Amino acid sequence: MVVGAKKLDTRAVRERFPALRRKQDGRQVVYLDGPGGSQVEIGALESVSRYMREGGANLHGAFVTSRETEEILHQARHSMAAFLGAETDEVAFGANMTTLTLAISRALGRTWDSEDEIVVTEMDHRANVDPWLLAARDAGVKVRWLPVDADTLTLDLHDLDNIINERTKLVAVNLASNAVGTVTDVARISARAREVGALVAVDAVHAAPHISVDRDAIGADIISCSAYKFFGPHVGITAIRREVFEALDVYSLEPAPKHIPDKLETGTQNHEALAGVAEAVEFVASLGNGETLRERVVSGMDAIEAHEAGLAERVRDQLVSMPEVTLHAAPEGVRKTPTIAFRVAGRTPLAVCEHMAERGIFMAGGDFYASTLSEKLGIRESGGWVRAGLAPYTTEEETEAFLEALRGFIA
Repeated sequence: MVVGAKKLDTRAVRERFPALRRKQDGRQVVYLDGPGGSQVEIGALESVSRYMREGGANLHGAFVTSRETEEILHQARHSMAAFLGAETDEVAFGANMTTLTLAISRALGRTWDSEDEIVVTEMDHRANVDPWLLAARDAGVKVRWLPVDADTLTLDLHDLDNIINERTKLVAVNLASNAVGTVTDVARISARAREVGALVAVDAVHAAPHISVDRDAIGADIISCSAYKFFGPHVGITAIRREVFEALDVYSLEPAPKHIPDKLETGTQNHEALAGVAEAVEFVASLGNGETLRERVVSGMDAIEAHEAGLAERVRDQLVSMPEVTLHAAPEGVRKTPTIAFRVAGRTPLAVCEHMAERGIFMAGGDFYASTLSEKLGIRESGGWVRAGLAPYTTEEETEAFLEALRGFIA
C-alpha cells in the first residue's frame, strides 16, 4: 500500500463509469473481471463517440478533420509519455500489446545470430514470451528461462548472473503477473542486463492499471501496455528508448515513414480509439495532485494503489480463512496488484465463475495466457485459477458480496 497517498473518493469515481449502472435480475452488477479489461471511463467513451460523430479523417490532409486527427494522435502520445515516464516521440500505437511485441521482436531478431541468447520468464503472459521465442527460433538463438519459485510465486533470481550473461541480447519480463498479481523486481533484473549490454522488454499491461510506471526508473528499453486495461479503448501502446527505437529496422511498406515513432505504426491507426486514450490518462491524473501531467498521473496511480491494496488485503485474509480455498499469492511483504487468484477444492474454476455470474458478480477462470506458471503449479489441466480483479471503482460492499457468494458456493 502507498503510504500518504491521496484518498480515493470511490463514489465520485463510480460516477465516471456508466457501465457500473448495469443491473442483472434487479441487482447491481459487480465487475471483478478488470484484469481482462476494465470498464471505460466516461471521458474516454465520449471522446471516441465525439470523434466519430463530428467527422474523422486520415492524416496529412489540408482540411480541418485531418488536422484534428493529427492533434488527437499527438495528444495521445503526449499523455502516454506522461503515463509511462517516456518522451512523446518514443511512444507508438498498435492494435494491441501482442501485435506490437511481435513486430518489435521480428525487427530485433534480425540483428541476432547463433552465438546470442535471450531470456524470458516462467511468470509472464505468453504475449511477452512467444514473440521472442519465435524470433529466437528464426535467428537460431538460445533461449534461457528465469524460473518461478512455485512457493512464493515470485521469480527466482538466485542464478540471475548466469542466466543473464555476456551472450544475452534481450531480457523479456513482466512488471506484474496478470495471473497472481506479483510485482516483479524489474530494476534488479535490468541492472544485470545493463552490465552485459542486453536490452530489457517489459510487459506492463497488467501493472499499468494498478501502480505508477516509470520506464527509465525500472531500466526498461521497451515497455508496453494496453489502454483497455486502464479505463480506455482497445489500443496497444509501447514506449521505446530513443536510441533503441531509432536503430530498430522494422518491417514496413516502402512509402511509409522511416522516422520514430511513425515507422512502427503500420497502416492507418484506430483514430477514434486514440481519441479516448488521452482522456483515460486524464482520468487517472484527475485523482492525483501536482503541477505537471506526469506528477498528477503518479499521484493518481498512488491513490488507486492505496485504495485497491486495502480492499485486496481484506479479501485475501478472508480467503485464507476458508479451508476449502487455496489462495495463490506471494507472501506478505511482496508488492502485489489487487488481482486475486484462487481455487476451490473439488470444484472447477468454471463452476465457481458460473455460480458468481448467476448472482451478477463477474469474474473469470483459466490460465490467462500465463500458461507456463499454471503448468509449474500443476493446475493448467484442471482449469487454472479463478481470478478476481479489483479496480478503483470497486467498493467494500462489492468485495463483501463476492465473499458471501463464495461462502454460499462452498457450503
